[in-house]
Amino acid sequence: MLHAVRLGAVVDPDAVAERHRLDSNVVLTQLRDAESAGWVVEHRGPLSGWSLTGTGRQEVDRLLAAEIDEVCGRAEIEVEYARFLRLNAPFLAVCTDWQIRVDEHGVPQPNRHTDAAHDAQVLARLEPLHEGVTSIGESLAQILGRFGSYVPRFNHAWTRLGANDVDWLTRPLIDSYHTVWFELHEDLLATLGRTRSEERGGA
Repeated sequence: MLHAVRLGAVVDPDAVAERHRLDSNVVLTQLRDAESAGWVVEHRGPLSGWSLTGTGRQEVDRLLAAEIDEVCGRAEIEVEYARFLRLNAPFLAVCTDWQIRVDEHGVPQPNRHTDAAHDAQVLARLEPLHEGVTSIGESLAQILGRFGSYVPRFNHAWTRLGANDVDWLTRPLIDSYHTVWFELHEDLLATLGRTRSEERGGA
């Protein structure tokens, strides 16, 4: 539950329960217990929900380190992380081309999704990446069961894109392909105890 809060930044208990197939009352009880321990804080107002405190983040880091040691899975997850990184730059390029088009004067313009042929070409580049990342998700789930939610979420977004729902590649605030991809990336970094700055530095 704490890890779900970390990945979501500010989360709704019902959304956590639905995504991880937990009882919403159990999640809320756990959040209240975590609040008493000083690990989470509840926000009220326009951006309502729950987020980690600094102490809570330290606790998640401790639990993740214990979890990966318990299953002796670090080396296997490192392999899948390396596979993911090889897909990451091509995926970001797909997202950019989905959002931006260059006009006849070489000026970048928002993609209005009025050119079906262009969008089809972009999605054709996503297809092998989809096959790759779902393979990674399946392998990760065999190591740590909590990774099992990613493949259904990727498949759902892929299905919506196949039904010409253009929001489901990059739109924020929904479980779009980019949302799930970003969360998986963060999950891998957190699980391995890494940061994005270390990743950019080649660590």
